Parts: sequence; C-alpha cells; structure tokens
Amino acid sequence: MTKENSATLALTASKDLGFDLFKRTIDIFGSFFLLVIFSPIILITSIVVKQTSPGPIFFRQKRVGQNSRQFWMYKFRSMYVGDNDKRLKENYPELWKKYKEAGWKLPMCEDPRITPVGKIIRSLTIDEFPQLVNVLKGDMSLIGPRAYREEELKEYEEKYPHTKKFIEEIRSVKPGITGLWQTSGRNDLTFEQRARLDSFYIRNRSILQEIKIILKTPMAMLSRW
Repeated sequence: MTKENSATLALTASKDLGFDLFKRTIDIFGSFFLLVIFSPIILITSIVVKQTSPGPIFFRQKRVGQNSRQFWMYKFRSMYVGDNDKRLKENYPELWKKYKEAGWKLPMCEDPRITPVGKIIRSLTIDEFPQLVNVLKGDMSLIGPRAYREEELKEYEEKYPHTKKFIEEIRSVKPGITGLWQTSGRNDLTFEQRARLDSFYIRNRSILQEIKIILKTPMAMLSRW
C-alpha cells in the first residue's frame, strides 16, 4: 500500500469517526430534549390509550438494527390486542393481499386492526414518540433508514433480488425515526424507491445532509395532517 493510499484511508476513517461522534451526540441530546418537550403529550397519550381499549400502553416489536442486530422497538399501542396480522389474513383476505402487495401497509381508513385513538395518534405521528427511548439507548438514530422487520427484508430480498445491495446497506447502519424518503414529500413509495433513497442517504452521509433532513421533518409531519 502506498503512502498516498494509507493517508487517504486514514483521512476517511477520521472523517467517519468525526461524523459518527457528531451523529451520536445529536441523537443523545436531541432525543432527551424532545422527550422533555413532549412529556405532557406522552403522559396524556398514555392515559388515553390505557382508558380507551384493553391492553398495554406501549407496543414493542423486534426490528433489524445496525449490522442486522435485532432490537425491541417501542411505540404507543395503536392496534387492538391480539395477533392482528393473523386476524387480518383470516377475516379480511382481500385486505391482507393488498397489505402484502403494498409493502406491509394499509391506509388507516381501511385498516380494521387500528383503534379509533390509534388512528389519531398515527396521523399525528405521536405513536412514534416512544422511539426516542430507542435513540437514547443507541438502538436507533434520529435520522436513518426505516426500521424493518426481519421477515420484511427477507421477503423483499426474494421478491426484488436486484435490491439486495440496498438491503445490505440498510442493515449496516442504525435505523432512524425520520429519514430521507420520509421527508421527500412522497408518501406512497414502493419498497424499491424507499430502498434506493435509503441507499443514497447511507452513501452520502454528511453533517449537512443530517441538518437538511432535520429541518424538513416538521413540514413532513405537518403534511400528514
């Protein structure tokens, strides 16, 4: 290896380390600040969820984290208690087919699994506030690719083999609460479109890009209202 190559590698490693340190610092202080600011909303939502439908306040599900390490992701419970996917598959076969074809999602107005309160907190993105705890713990970042379920990624790899390289990149970093495609202004993206945007974000990570996404996130949330 030449001196020039060694110097380039050292510079790249130093740049990556500086970016990672910046990102983790923003994650810690940002998530703590947001938890404090939103604490009244978090308290009220906890009470309302508990009082309006039987079951726990919070919902947790295993998601794929950095280097394919799985972790428990937290949300406010917005669905009825039980095996909702099984109930959807058995009782609403047409919706189940649509759910799978649309990339594991349904319009809230059509989804019988979601409670009335759940539809409200989802439309306001309040259901995702508990993920700030995941950010504090280091499982997630404020900004990154979507946190997928393992079975989702495996199915996408089989269904869309040409996206495998994007999926490998998604597995290599921490998932985020918000990200490039969430703030792109387009809500009905296919998995391939989302994966391409996530790949672009990962390959071009920079402090400037992080700031741009943070500034775009409030507007993206408002557009869902």
